[in-house]
Amino acid sequence: MSVMESKSCNNFVSYVGIEELEMQQIDSSQRNSLIENNLKLLRGEVLVAKAQNVLMFLPVGDLKQGTSGILSVTNFKLSFITTDDSNGEDNNHQQNHLYGYTDTCLTNIDEIYLIVGDKKKKLLPGNLVPSKVKAIFITCKNLRTWSFSFKFSPLGHGKNILNALLHHAFPSRHHLLFAYDYTEPYYSSLDKGIRLFRNISDWQNEFERILSSEKAGQGWRLSTVNIKFQLCSSLPQYIIVPASLTNSQLTDAAKYFQGNRLPVWAWSNQHGAALVKIPELLPTITERIQENIMLENIRKSHPHKLPPIVIELSKDISVKSIAVGFSKFYSLCSPENIRQLWIQDNNFYSLLESTKWLKYVSYCLEKTVTACENLNSGYSVVLQEGEARDLCCVISSLIQLLLDPHFQTIVGFQSLIQKEWVASGHPFCDRLGHMMKPNSEKSPLFLLFLDCVWQLCQQFPAEFEFTETYLTTLWDAAHVSIFDTFIFNCEKDRTMAATDPNTPLILRSVWDWREQFNDQDILLFYNPLFNAYGKTLTEKTIVKPLYSISNLELWSQCYFRWIPPLVIHNGGGSHIDLYTRLLRNDINQLRLSIDRSCGSPIDKIGSYLLQMNIDSFYPFSSKRSGNTVSTPIISSTILATESLLDAQSLITVPD
Repeated sequence: MSVMESKSCNNFVSYVGIEELEMQQIDSSQRNSLIENNLKLLRGEVLVAKAQNVLMFLPVGDLKQGTSGILSVTNFKLSFITTDDSNGEDNNHQQNHLYGYTDTCLTNIDEIYLIVGDKKKKLLPGNLVPSKVKAIFITCKNLRTWSFSFKFSPLGHGKNILNALLHHAFPSRHHLLFAYDYTEPYYSSLDKGIRLFRNISDWQNEFERILSSEKAGQGWRLSTVNIKFQLCSSLPQYIIVPASLTNSQLTDAAKYFQGNRLPVWAWSNQHGAALVKIPELLPTITERIQENIMLENIRKSHPHKLPPIVIELSKDISVKSIAVGFSKFYSLCSPENIRQLWIQDNNFYSLLESTKWLKYVSYCLEKTVTACENLNSGYSVVLQEGEARDLCCVISSLIQLLLDPHFQTIVGFQSLIQKEWVASGHPFCDRLGHMMKPNSEKSPLFLLFLDCVWQLCQQFPAEFEFTETYLTTLWDAAHVSIFDTFIFNCEKDRTMAATDPNTPLILRSVWDWREQFNDQDILLFYNPLFNAYGKTLTEKTIVKPLYSISNLELWSQCYFRWIPPLVIHNGGGSHIDLYTRLLRNDINQLRLSIDRSCGSPIDKIGSYLLQMNIDSFYPFSSKRSGNTVSTPIISSTILATESLLDAQSLITVPD
């Protein structure tokens, strides 16, 4: 037991004994109006259960008074509607088109606890729910927590809510995810530059982009040995392999490796040094003949026939150890009450060290730097682990992010995730815990990767086009069961779902951000300091991040945004970002003035409202905004050579 746990045993504060006078009352006419007018249902979404006169408490907040409202469960989300909701939308935090600020997707729910007195009992599907439920506590995968009391609700309402949650939030079959019920027509507005790597043309284009030079491309070929997933269910239909290997050799070799997977190419530099991912041999295989054959063919693919450097990723950490460490880290970042928060605060860094979370971040960055150094020295690098579907995805993506300028743009970054995670068969369904299984394989590999990327953004603030708000939003989006991107284990499962003759699934990419947000929210994804000019593979400045734990930081926006006592009002990094955007807009205004004097065509300038009264976790704030100022912002069509962010600033909707 950790120091924190030993000091805070049974310190959960009950919400049941709150006096009726402390509840914000809603009369019956108000209540009916709220449920009719404010519970927004998507097409295919149905109301399963609702409870009236429910008290909701802020996380680690004032436990003497809750906010009263109606708690509803649908087949998509848990929704809490209050009297405040009738006052209009809050424009100081992200406005998601699919769910509101006091909603959470059912696939985001991690654990549900029944509160009895000052103790809490974890509930699982199939558990018997008492007839009178007084309070529940819910933890979410994105570290948000919810506390609800049914003290003033009609008898049976709490039980209905709890039964609905236990049934719908932990599906036993993939077809029970909301993506299969969502019937909204999909008209893709994806950026044409994003490659999903589902068809051969995307692989051919990537092959030509990176392996265009004779030196780099002569040792590799695009193979269809896995067409229709006939060789391996977790690999894509098209893979790039050493040119010296025939399809029959690949077929024979696959049965010796874990998951029936093969060594596959990921990336090459201009010198022909390649990045390759290879699985480990099956535990029953004692001879390493097939592995040596594969490594020999990787050597032959090098222009100078240099032997590759093999980096074994499973020696020091594992998928399970990462899961165990994150479980402790989760408890540290999601205190149940104010008392636990202050107890943890007394020895926070020792508790943080015991979770080993930053150690895992450091490990991934260290392996990335080692691989980059070898590649820059002209040696091919082979990443090896289990089935090459977990840590290989993390390290391979980080390497390419550092060495390839294309992947440092938003479009490129999204294509990178598609190539190295989605198409390569990272088991998102298992790792994100979308299905209820006896032996859970849940582990936050994708969050570990995003944390590493955030560390890079902190150390090199002008190298990447995306912001930490983009990375945090991406982690949230991974738990929205509408998009196919993160709900499958492999491309074969995705293809089968889309071609099912009975209930074909409409594939919606999470990269189509306009499905969730308005343009003013999307603008916050773009880094005002980013400058893409002059970035090519041959001219790229080598970026070498510091990876020791002492050089790493804690990603506060992602991990602490739901804890009100930690909010810095009118301060924090969000204000630095705000004034950076204002400064960038001033520069664009000067450019516009120069263009006017040169007689260049001028588009109209729009007037937008800038949020000035924001807190440290903006745009994930829980409070309404205060002061706003109106300022002319250059339209994105004016500076045709600039990115979207270069042309606009931190903006909300036009006045």
